[in-house]
Amino acid sequence: MRVPTAAITAGSLIGGWQLARRTGIRPLGGAVLAAGGVVAGREWARHTSPAVTGALLATYVGAFGLSHPLAKRIGAWPSVLAVAALTAAVSYAAADRRHT
Repeated sequence: MRVPTAAITAGSLIGGWQLARRTGIRPLGGAVLAAGGVVAGREWARHTSPAVTGALLATYVGAFGLSHPLAKRIGAWPSVLAVAALTAAVSYAAADRRHT
């Protein structure tokens, strides 16, 4: 059974942040983020065009980058949830909707 990339991206953003937060070891969170990007990226490459795959990867990485300044304005949890939801919605619309 195929796991939707929306779940992979949202889960890895939230899970990576939580792992880094709870352990105090930021590279562990980065490893979760990277693993999620690799898994989702492989699925996107299989089911979409190279342009869509690139745009989705940029969205995923950009969401991670956006979460940091956004957290200073609205708090860490709301920031992570917001970017995870945004990334999941974009992943669903661009890739998952066609293959569920």
